[in-house]
Amino acid sequence: MMNVFSRLSGGILAAAALAAAAKFCSALIPYELISAGVFAMLIGMILHPLAERLEFCREGIAFTSKKVLKGSIVLMGITLSFSQVLEVGKFSLIVMCFTLTAAFGFGNLFGRMFGMNWKLSNLISAGTGICGGSAIAAISPTIDADDSDIAYAISATFLFDIVMVILFPIMGRAAGMSDMGFGLWAGTAVNDTSSVVAAGYAFSDLAGQFSTIVKLTRTLSIVPIVILFAYINERMKAKSAGTAGGRIQVSVRRIFPWFILLFLGMVALRSLLDAMAVAGVWGMSAAGVGGFAAVLSSLSKFGMVMALGAIGLKTDFKSVAKSGFIPMLHGFIISALVVIVSFGAQAMLGQL
Repeated sequence: MMNVFSRLSGGILAAAALAAAAKFCSALIPYELISAGVFAMLIGMILHPLAERLEFCREGIAFTSKKVLKGSIVLMGITLSFSQVLEVGKFSLIVMCFTLTAAFGFGNLFGRMFGMNWKLSNLISAGTGICGGSAIAAISPTIDADDSDIAYAISATFLFDIVMVILFPIMGRAAGMSDMGFGLWAGTAVNDTSSVVAAGYAFSDLAGQFSTIVKLTRTLSIVPIVILFAYINERMKAKSAGTAGGRIQVSVRRIFPWFILLFLGMVALRSLLDAMAVAGVWGMSAAGVGGFAAVLSSLSKFGMVMALGAIGLKTDFKSVAKSGFIPMLHGFIISALVVIVSFGAQAMLGQL
């Protein structure tokens, strides 16, 4: 046990220090417009040449980029409850179906047109359609994505988010949207949580509250998407390996992303604790449950920043630059289409 700890400690501590520095940088910017995860990944990429020379850090960095990442996604489930899905209502779920279909449908269409790697194309679509870096981080291990693809996908969604935080409130007021309508629009069309919060509260306090709830509920779509891509990736590997008789055999038991069940377990725990607080069981209160959830949520966010920092430390900037301009254009097109589809779906449902 001590031997394992000694092998991992150097890389874990390096990632933790990088995460702390990234959170400090993010806090200096109003509304934390540039998330700590983006800072961690970029700083990590800058420090990559140094990390390559520090052999005692390599194993711990790899552990953080994989295991700590999955653990952080599991803890993220405590921020959600099944009651929130019901609270947001059927209209937001309908809009989410439209935006997810647009993100992955057009994402694959333009990805093929541009001759892009299917993994990078779908990582960008996941970041755009679900929840930015968290979705990219959740899907990447199930499709064996390269670190350079992860870094590029996060960069693409981040750049569009910066533009949207500025333009969304302006466009919302120009369209005469209600607070609820704008909250639904921002919550389903803007990518990263921090950007959703910034855009929502820039419009109004009520819009900010509603957009945050919609955004958190949107995170639940990670579950079916991760399972779907784990299956697709396994089928593609089996097909390329040329199985006997031309039959493609996929072991669902082997490829199933079990950490997603733990994620759902955390969602169920939050739902149970909320119900117990309402009933006053064991003297529990909504404030107490909220405080407990806030602690685990903070651990989840810090772990996610550590993992993204570790991915940055493993990523050579030159390999990211080789992807060129096309994937970035792909990200902007898909993000713009999601914004348009979300607005159109709300107009169709009379929710503007």
